Amino acid sequence: MPRAPRITGKGRDEMSRTYTVVLDPEEGGYTVTVPALPGVVTQGETVDQCIERVQEAIELHLAAIAADGEPIPEEHEKPMLVTVTVAA
Repeated sequence: MPRAPRITGKGRDEMSRTYTVVLDPEEGGYTVTVPALPGVVTQGETVDQCIERVQEAIELHLAAIAADGEPIPEEHEKPMLVTVTVAA
């Protein structure tokens, strides 16, 4: 199984954090969420565009958290994606 790319900061001197992101296919591209950071949502037409946009969204979100004096959330466990079947 291929490994998902690691999403990290843009090579700045600051400490890097790694988060799992979910790219949910939709017509014309993807919706991107970050399970460890509820409320961080973006979208893009390509995977590369999604990665660029979610990196920026995460960085802005973390900056706002830090400015509020709150602790920066860390991802301790990787989210699981499962498929379930229900009666329709």
